[in-house]
Amino acid sequence: MNVRSHDPKAPSGELGNLLRYWRDARGVSQLDLSLDAGISQRQISFIESGRSVPGRETLLTLAQALDVPLRERNALLLAAGYAPMYSEAPWNAQEMHGVIRALERVVRQHEPFPAIVMDRHWNVLMTNDAAPRFFNCFFDMTSRQGPRNMLHLMFDPQGIRPYVADWDNVARSLLQRVHRESVGRVIDDGTARLIDELLAYPDVPRDWKTAHLLSASPAMPVIPIGFVSGVDVLRYFSMVTSVGAPQNIAAQELRLECMFPIDDATQARHLQLLEANA
Repeated sequence: MNVRSHDPKAPSGELGNLLRYWRDARGVSQLDLSLDAGISQRQISFIESGRSVPGRETLLTLAQALDVPLRERNALLLAAGYAPMYSEAPWNAQEMHGVIRALERVVRQHEPFPAIVMDRHWNVLMTNDAAPRFFNCFFDMTSRQGPRNMLHLMFDPQGIRPYVADWDNVARSLLQRVHRESVGRVIDDGTARLIDELLAYPDVPRDWKTAHLLSASPAMPVIPIGFVSGVDVLRYFSMVTSVGAPQNIAAQELRLECMFPIDDATQARHLQLLEANA
């Protein structure tokens, strides 16, 4: 079951179906949820069966206990007949001004290495100067009009893919990351479509769900991603950051990814590349 946007005039049984969906997604019983939320198992059973509609605070308590993403908490509220609580304003709305300024500061301070801000579906919203300069060393970024999607760039044979070392393992790793880093650890419809689009590219490994990635040395704490430049392979790893304690849907769905060279040789070659392509 994929999570969808919901009609405020949806049938009364939809709330029960949604609550049951999130409980199943989290792998908890009605009794487990009752203990976590401090709400009787009988009341949870009545909600799921459509026999009762909880108060707003009770519903939000259940959503909190189930770690339901903010966008889907709005869907729960609508299904129960309440107004949405969390703003669905875009990422660059005025109310996001403080967050955006903080992100701008972080990406700027990460020079001369790439830093990218993306939405929940890996569309690029913001970068520092180093990111397009670096990727332009391999691929003409101006040939892709926005919004650019980092996963499509990595999977497309006409994009960056030909320059990615050990691409099969990288593709598996990225597809696994989509699942691992999805908001609320649940694949929404947009993410499911993105995965389908990526799998439609030629020669994408089909065993990505079950594959154990062995591309890194046992002594290496991360799985690197390598880019081929001439006879050199530049190896990087990423740190991914999200906004802490978000109260806005856009803020919860932002992802900041900063790339770091994994060794001194990569750092030296990276600086040479940027200088040559200044």
